[in-house]
Amino acid sequence: MALSTSSVYPEGTSSGFELARKLGYDGVELMVGIDAVAADIDAVEKLRDYHGVPVLAVHAPCLLISQRVWGTDPWAKLDRSAEAAIRLGADVVVVHPPFRWQAEYARGFVAGIERLNAEYDVTFCVENMYPWRTPGREVKAYVPGWDPTELAYEHLTLDFSHASTAQQQSIDLAKSWGSRLQHIHLTDGTGSRKDEHLMPGFGDQRAGETLTWVAENGFDGHVVLEVNSRKSGSRAKREDDLRQALDFTREHLAAATRSFAVDGTGTAQER
Repeated sequence: MALSTSSVYPEGTSSGFELARKLGYDGVELMVGIDAVAADIDAVEKLRDYHGVPVLAVHAPCLLISQRVWGTDPWAKLDRSAEAAIRLGADVVVVHPPFRWQAEYARGFVAGIERLNAEYDVTFCVENMYPWRTPGREVKAYVPGWDPTELAYEHLTLDFSHASTAQQQSIDLAKSWGSRLQHIHLTDGTGSRKDEHLMPGFGDQRAGETLTWVAENGFDGHVVLEVNSRKSGSRAKREDDLRQALDFTREHLAAATRSFAVDGTGTAQER
């Protein structure tokens, strides 16, 4: 179980490492672009070593707010993300599909991701997104599409909040994707047109059930808490929220390993 460094915002990357260690997370996912530190791999390497917290994944700088982090060439940014992951000891790079205005990038995106997966000793996992909705209108913001289900990506990241914003169910996507599901952004949502990134269990995504199902069905990738903790309001409340999310996750993943027996009265008892 890893903590995305974006989950501590408005605190910075250094706080992400600090809280991951303090709360007992197994590692972090580095959100490149959340602050200047996150884009400085020398600084990130020092944080990793100082706190003794491994970097398990790198989220490439492909958000709207990070469009100019590491330059403006999207392929160069993905190369640099892979190089950062290898240097930091991570094995996954998370990437969003192109925005519709990135026409040239989008035309070769599926084949380009396949090439990167063959070229680098890391796994590029394309993330599910969602349509941008306004009252009475839906905007196609991502090309070749926001739903990767029918596209020829070998490895996928499932974001529960994005599924909710798209008015999908994460457990249905997990079942549909099968072994292509390699990485999870654990969060939640209420089906709002806003990408909410709620704490798991506080939305419509049946987060606990989905975690147990994927664990029962052979998922062995990283589960990363990627939430919006701005409403926590204080460091103490943020710590408590992130601790509860960690406990929630471990409880539901562990449920997949429990075995039960039926006693003489027909009652199931945990062995």
